[in-house]
Amino acid sequence: MKIAVLTSGGVDSSFALRLLRDQGHELTAFYLKIWLEDEFKDLSQCPWEEDLKYVESLCDKLQISLEVVPMQQKYWELVIEYVVRESRAGRTPNPDIFCNHFIKFGAFLDTIDPSYEKVATGHYARVIEKEGVFHLLTSPDLVKDQTYFLSHLTQEQLSKALFPIGHLSKSEVRRLSEQYQIPSAHRKDSQGICFLGKVPYREFLRRHLGDKKGDFVELSSGRILGQHEGFWFYTIGQRSGLGLSGGPWFVVQKDVEKNIIYLANGYQPEDVLSDEFQITGLHSFANDLRFKVNDLDLYVKIRHGAAMHPCTLEIHDDRGIVHLSEKAHGIAPGQFAVFYSAVESGGFECLGCGMIS
Repeated sequence: MKIAVLTSGGVDSSFALRLLRDQGHELTAFYLKIWLEDEFKDLSQCPWEEDLKYVESLCDKLQISLEVVPMQQKYWELVIEYVVRESRAGRTPNPDIFCNHFIKFGAFLDTIDPSYEKVATGHYARVIEKEGVFHLLTSPDLVKDQTYFLSHLTQEQLSKALFPIGHLSKSEVRRLSEQYQIPSAHRKDSQGICFLGKVPYREFLRRHLGDKKGDFVELSSGRILGQHEGFWFYTIGQRSGLGLSGGPWFVVQKDVEKNIIYLANGYQPEDVLSDEFQITGLHSFANDLRFKVNDLDLYVKIRHGAAMHPCTLEIHDDRGIVHLSEKAHGIAPGQFAVFYSAVESGGFECLGCGMIS
């Protein structure tokens, strides 16, 4: 099989490349250059050169050709502008979901030769085909599972996706990478937003949106607790980084027009919890809204991680109302709600997603 392998210099994509090489496929490794190094060179040394050295080392070792594809402009238009726009509106964007949909399985797929049958990545996820329909299944490692970030792919994109390490746990990938002497076997996983590298997300927002002093206000009493630097720096459910004594304090509401952040005090305060929310832009992999079926056990993730909440979903065209079986913490407008159902073979199938409104 002729496969385009997206490599980042991390252990996951590196081991995926090695695994596919050992399986005898015709491979080309691709490194997508999306770092905004020119914009942030005064804030931090961008790590793309270091990443690329790891990729080059591995490709030399495996004797696989490597191509570097500049994607900064597309990334700016399709991901960065979305992040800035959503943050300015007081919502919580998820750039990784859009990166997979618009860049890795979008603009990149449109760029390469159509003779490539698959695009492989180091995501922890699985794809199976049944009767011409492609299904996205969770990884056995539910902590590292990345189906949340893949939930906005189309059926056509899913048909092109290949996740060689999706059946493994992170610990197995580390162990096997060490065994095969892969250069990045012990390299620390990257954290945060993929295009920023070592630049803090807060600094990225400050560069684009600036500072705007406003009040922290206790929701229950109306008491002013202190000042913040702009509502776009905070998200619903946030606890850390508030800089206030007498806590714990949680962000529960934002008034965008008045630039007010409303807080609640205590662990799991009632104001932080909710068992109902609305979603827009409902997206299903199979284009048939299968999770509307009444007898389907439905679960939802409201952020990346292992936590799934049993739920029901009322569907009205491309909108919906989600009812949780128990109240959950930190449901933030702009984030994605991703839906799942259990499968007989074990694990869960990712059905699709909607944006929390």
